[in-house]
Amino acid sequence: MSNRDIVVIGGSSGATDPLKEILSRLPADLPAAILAVLHIPSGGIGILSTVASAASKLPVRQAENGMPIQSGHVYVGAPDHHLLVFDGHIVLGRGPRENMARPAIDPLFRSAALHYGPRVIGVVLSGNLCDGAAGLNAIKRRGGVALVQDPADAIVNEMPSRALEATTVDLCVPGALLGDVLSDLVRERPGAALPVSPELALEVAIAAGEGIDKENLTNIADATALTCPGCGGVLSNIRGDRPLRFRCQAGHAYTADALARHEESRVDEALRVALRIIEERAELVHRMAEGGRQSGRAAVAQMYDARAAEYRRYADLIRRAVIDSLDPQRPKPRWRWSMTAVPPTSAERPAQIEAEKRMLAKAEADLENGRTRLRNQKALLTIVHDSERDAEQAERLAALLRQTLIEWERHRNLIERRIAYLEGRTQAG
Repeated sequence: MSNRDIVVIGGSSGATDPLKEILSRLPADLPAAILAVLHIPSGGIGILSTVASAASKLPVRQAENGMPIQSGHVYVGAPDHHLLVFDGHIVLGRGPRENMARPAIDPLFRSAALHYGPRVIGVVLSGNLCDGAAGLNAIKRRGGVALVQDPADAIVNEMPSRALEATTVDLCVPGALLGDVLSDLVRERPGAALPVSPELALEVAIAAGEGIDKENLTNIADATALTCPGCGGVLSNIRGDRPLRFRCQAGHAYTADALARHEESRVDEALRVALRIIEERAELVHRMAEGGRQSGRAAVAQMYDARAAEYRRYADLIRRAVIDSLDPQRPKPRWRWSMTAVPPTSAERPAQIEAEKRMLAKAEADLENGRTRLRNQKALLTIVHDSERDAEQAERLAALLRQTLIEWERHRNLIERRIAYLEGRTQAG
């Protein structure tokens, strides 16, 4: 091929507008095919209707398995399938999720690098975390061209920034200029093809849905003490790759950033569940102490009072950790709870009230997010047609979400009661 005829584009949050801007600036005689992946929900309708109106000069189609790749056409990823390019045609892969996404950007970029080498131009747009960074690095290692939207121009700059860290890009420009840049680059002659690494071919096969065994994984990665969030298996560290990445034997893949973000959310949720349980236990024991006093059993009441105070100290320790996790950059107050600490003084109490109010805002945001997820899950239940098993799983997930909302509501109520108690103490003091 005498020109760079494959352009792969990936993005996530904030990438729709720059993608539409790119497509609007491409000429009708573009001598290259455009393949684009944005992170979309597995039960969504895709991005075809969103971007088709912008590409008025080029036909836009949602990718289908086996569809031939033609110059001057735009192909967009389908929900719940990795978009892959093989020699002359499209493959929709049902391989494991990467960075908890399917379609993911890295599989598209890797497949283009594997089969088209220096004929590929890769573009990373706005988005969270770092999907696309490893794939863009693979494109460069095969002799292709790497473009990144200027992080200062991106609505969410994390994905472009991570791509810049992972590889030496050829151009970093605002989204409004990328269409004109691509129009010029696709007419240039590609350079020489560089060697294909064994791990590149293996990872493309995994995304296509081929199985992975322990022997194949050990050829490209070293086992770690980390566990896969998707299946609980052992994660292995991919050797010599940028950014730092992990895979399990089931094929799930994560960058270090995505893995850390997932673990942080799990720790935060575990802390808040533990806080709710301990606060409820403290409230129960306090009521038992009151019952002992009312029945004239002073020794029993004293024992339960001591136990309630102990539970509240435990709860204070966990609360402090939760509050700090919500805003790690926040200046820390001079007081600290400990197992033998006394409550804050009247002068210190306002700072704690403000911290509790931040926890309340986070709890309310969680509730609203949970309600949205529950509404979406109920909507999904009405359109599930694949099998009775899928419907059963969807109903089970909806029931789990309903229970989670009940627990979050109780946690929020406990925080509100604690704020009222502290404000009452402040007014009385």
